[in-house]
Amino acid sequence: MATDPLSLTFAALADPTRRAILSRLANGQASVGELAMPHDMSLAAVSKHIKVLETAGLIRREKDAQYRYCQLQAGPLKDLDGWMAAYRGLWRDNLDQLDTYLADMQRGDDTNKQ
Repeated sequence: MATDPLSLTFAALADPTRRAILSRLANGQASVGELAMPHDMSLAAVSKHIKVLETAGLIRREKDAQYRYCQLQAGPLKDLDGWMAAYRGLWRDNLDQLDTYLADMQRGDDTNKQ
């Protein structure tokens, strides 16, 4: 199992439940119970998802009396964004080429209609 931070982040984000938990935490801290509410699973199952997110450094858990609160930690997402930045340029270039191709086709279609 990979243990480098980027691999842990990708693995954590691979699951839709964990992505939903992160989306909720983007609005502010929440208890484990609040995070579990929209999901059709036990608190234990949600806790496992939270542990994966915590291991990846995407969330931090704090205990306040009998409640455990989770808070988003965006650092690994910034690292992921940095890694993806190189590919953004590639996609932008490909989309620019597609725009040019479609514009050329459109001009050709307009010429054929006259």
